Amino acid sequence: MMCRSFLRRLRRSEQGNAIVEFALTAPLFLLILMGIFDFSWQIYGKQVLQGAVSKAARDATLESNAVNQAALDTKVRQKVLNVFKNGDVTFERKSYDSYSEVGQPEAFTDSNKNGVYDAGECFEDVNGNSNWDADRGATGNGGAEDVVLYTATLEIERVLPVWKMLGQSPTSRIQATTVLRNQPYNAATSTKKVICT
Repeated sequence: MMCRSFLRRLRRSEQGNAIVEFALTAPLFLLILMGIFDFSWQIYGKQVLQGAVSKAARDATLESNAVNQAALDTKVRQKVLNVFKNGDVTFERKSYDSYSEVGQPEAFTDSNKNGVYDAGECFEDVNGNSNWDADRGATGNGGAEDVVLYTATLEIERVLPVWKMLGQSPTSRIQATTVLRNQPYNAATSTKKVICT
């Protein structure tokens, strides 16, 4: 009985309308707000990672750092983990002869004119691994005057549960890359050779 009278009063009251409207809109508003916070946190992570990678890449081009790239990776990892305590940072370096070669495949003789490398076709082994590669970059920091693509990947656990509500992964993967040329600290060497299998 008391419940019915309360519901009647609530139906006639403007405050009752406001409560119902708030109950309907609050979940959507909170979901959007949490999504904005989660997205902002990831943007911040990208900026922290990119700043650390850019600094390390500039240092990596100097001869004094050519021998110990792991020390530069450790510096990047420390800077990132100061902000993202449970983050996992991994690194990849690929070296090329010039900027125009970054991400390009190794050249091959297209005997059957299909535009795709097929086993048995001759190719120019630029990175010295004796296999045709869709990316001609050699693993590592290269040598003098080589162009280096330096990539760092940060995996973090998402802070807010909005990912679960939207069916997303509980982890976020953030990448930062930079491309720089090593200093001319000694004579450049080449490992190019033509291989026909």
